Amino acid sequence: MSFLTSISSPPQINSLFCSPIFSLYRFHSPSFSSLYHRKQSYGSGRIIRELGFLGDFRGKGRVTSGSMGKQNGGFFWVSSPCSSGGSCSCSSSKGDEFESEEDEEEVDDEEEVARSFCVLPDRWDVLGLGQAMVDFSGMVDDEFLERLGLEKGTRKVVNHEERGRVLQAMDGCSYKAAAGGSLSNSLVALARLGYKPIGGPALNVAMAGSVGSDPLGGFYRAKLHRANVNFLSEPIKDGTTGTVIVLTTPDAQRTMLAYQGTSSTINYDSCLAGIVSKTNIFVVEGYLFELPDTIKTIIRACEEARRSGALIAVTASDVSCIERHYDDYWEIVGNYADILFANSDEARALCHFSSKESPISATRYLSHFVPLVSVTDGPKGSYIGVKGEAVYIPPSPCVPVDTCGAGDAYASGVLYGILRGVSDLKGMGTLAARIAATVVGQQGTRLRVQDAVDLAESFAFNLKGSSSSVSSDVGSDHISSL
Repeated sequence: MSFLTSISSPPQINSLFCSPIFSLYRFHSPSFSSLYHRKQSYGSGRIIRELGFLGDFRGKGRVTSGSMGKQNGGFFWVSSPCSSGGSCSCSSSKGDEFESEEDEEEVDDEEEVARSFCVLPDRWDVLGLGQAMVDFSGMVDDEFLERLGLEKGTRKVVNHEERGRVLQAMDGCSYKAAAGGSLSNSLVALARLGYKPIGGPALNVAMAGSVGSDPLGGFYRAKLHRANVNFLSEPIKDGTTGTVIVLTTPDAQRTMLAYQGTSSTINYDSCLAGIVSKTNIFVVEGYLFELPDTIKTIIRACEEARRSGALIAVTASDVSCIERHYDDYWEIVGNYADILFANSDEARALCHFSSKESPISATRYLSHFVPLVSVTDGPKGSYIGVKGEAVYIPPSPCVPVDTCGAGDAYASGVLYGILRGVSDLKGMGTLAARIAATVVGQQGTRLRVQDAVDLAESFAFNLKGSSSSVSSDVGSDHISSL
């Protein structure tokens, strides 16, 4: 019996899940489409003034952004779960001692700010569980790295004192702060693609994770909220929010310093269980496998998602993370995942393949274990695998500016296609490739608001006029079968 044989959904949802993509699902849910049968009601809460950026790091030395003035006393609305049943209330939080350089992709769209979630939806279209880290990105020279004893091009975990020392050294440099993380990039892009009811109702997107009650935690929640992604986890009292410092040298090499702070602990509690049970697609970020004991939280959350009929997606995230936590990855991927996102290197690592193996071989192999596999291969294109078959997706043309965040953008396109009822693998992949190319052709990792609107409109038009299906592609030159 196919995934959708036991439920009743609008045509655009049925067209996807009755297709070969999801005909091999292992579970059934009568509640997947409940969101599509009702109107959404949103309160009038509004961000009055956006939080600024960095504070005093608990007295470890003030860090400033040389180009912006102070924004003290900004308030923002946040929504957070307060019971195991998932009921939520709005509260206001004070953002103090922050200074910020506006995210370029957000400043031009006040309409996005206006849609606040003082009345939360009955179900979330997508809930992501991931690392909540504030990114500090700045340009430095080689001398800066040498002075601090940092090896160029590496990723290093640092402690509180090391973080403060580096940020103090950056005082006066030009840099930005953002609510970072691979998963948050995908969720913001998805929320922007689904913000306006183009081709279906507006999408409700949320994230859970771990932030502290410090100003950085407030900044993280406010930034996601401004992009219409609700951060549903309560801040940890007296906790310190994790950060990633990204230092880019003129030769485009990036040196990354990660301070995990409170973000290294995600506990499974009644609040998390409540929101997972009210989710249509549950996405687990692969970087979480690096955190001590978090695998237990992931397993319990996946079990709850399975019970409630949600689809479960996993992002591979990082090759070295896969190699260090290989068994944990396969505990989740093999037993729970319905959708897997990886790049070609990550896919090979999951398969224990050598670098000589082609990404299409890895895609085909993984698709025997996971119903829908997405594997990107940079400028060479991408593959979507189903049941031992791999559909090749040509790259979308663009002039590369910054490749960081391309895979995150691609994942948002696949999720958007699923939620909009796509039954054509090629069409879904083409949309994802176009979104990725848009991000690659700009500075920054976030899909801009107007670009998202244009892409969604184009996609809705093409979907409306298309009569193709997955089955029509089977046997074509773009499919490789075992």
